[in-house]
Amino acid sequence: VHLVELGGGLVQPGGSLRLSCVVSGTIFSLNDMRWYRQAPGKQRELVASITSGGSTEVADSVKGRFTISRDNAKNTVYLQMDSLKPEDTAVYTCNAPRAVGSGFWGQGTQVTVSS
Repeated sequence: VHLVELGGGLVQPGGSLRLSCVVSGTIFSLNDMRWYRQAPGKQRELVASITSGGSTEVADSVKGRFTISRDNAKNTVYLQMDSLKPEDTAVYTCNAPRAVGSGFWGQGTQVTVSS
């Protein structure tokens, strides 16, 4: 299973970014998917998740600002990030969880929110 994140970069506070995670090597539509982030010196945080059926959850820290979605025809999960804050600066990584172990991970993409 291979996951590739796209769309990170530098954005000003209040701006928006959309991250994409393209998945191969598995039947994407059957997979729950998650986005995590890790800022320097901090623990990894689960940001958002979406089930194979499309049910979503987001962390309280990003509720109302971030949206997770999926396009099964494109084998892609998205993280739309609006009203970005400096504290959203982190490496964002997508994950395909499994019942045993931590699942499969992408390489991560840097998001920097700074003026």
